[in-house]
Amino acid sequence: MQMLYDSDSFVVVQIHANADEENSGVKGAQPAPPQLARHGFEIVDKRSGKEVYLDGSWAELFQQRLNVWQQKTPSQEEVENMLEGYAELAHTPVSLH
Repeated sequence: MQMLYDSDSFVVVQIHANADEENSGVKGAQPAPPQLARHGFEIVDKRSGKEVYLDGSWAELFQQRLNVWQQKTPSQEEVENMLEGYAELAHTPVSLH
């Protein structure tokens, strides 16, 4: 898991599909049951307290946007406007894991 963005309004975290594999060498840890790898992005709208998880084609489109931004750094306003669009998809209340 990697924090990509954190502001007063949004948090964006990238979830890596191989996270369990990275922790498999922990001494005394119970092996995790097999799961479908779900690489993606979690976007939390702090204002509404809701989150959306992007995987599959949604995650690919989001990754493409990030790749473009690596070449041309966006303003915070551009980032917030783009995240606002994704926040409209957020229906899941944020809960502590």
